[in-house]
Amino acid sequence: MSLLKKFLGLGDEGGSDAGDTATVRRIAAELDRLPVEKARYLAGFAYVLARVAHADLDIDDDETTEMERIATQLASLSSPEAALVVQIAKSQAKLLGETENYVVTREFRKYSTKEQRGELLQCLFAVAAANGTISNVESSEISVIGEELGFTRPEINAVRSQYRDHLSEFQTRPE
Repeated sequence: MSLLKKFLGLGDEGGSDAGDTATVRRIAAELDRLPVEKARYLAGFAYVLARVAHADLDIDDDETTEMERIATQLASLSSPEAALVVQIAKSQAKLLGETENYVVTREFRKYSTKEQRGELLQCLFAVAAANGTISNVESSEISVIGEELGFTRPEINAVRSQYRDHLSEFQTRPE
């Protein structure tokens, strides 16, 4: 059985390779010390965070620091391990974003609970707000991701409202 099949919880029962993504496999390989389910969860979570951070084509230091903080908390990783996971996720999002975004998010939805997806949605806003402003592009990407995760527009907007002061459309612009 391939590492990815094991990682995604797919057996040898002739299952399809549809859920296999190089992105999750690459991050997961770095997390060998973790139980397979935890590593798979963290790999998908980190990639989706990087997806929103890269929505505006710039992953800044504040967003990176927030992603590392989240990775450390989620899996009790050391700072160097969290930095590695986030760096791989960022690289994959930059290189393969257009082709991997939906696939990784769809797979994350399959193997996570609604509560875990809610935690991810909350963290997406935290990462986007890390530099003080959630751009319109980031906000739109979070809405797309939220819908891919199975949330309704009102559910997404309820979380968005917690970050109202960070939304660019509500921030005062200098005259």
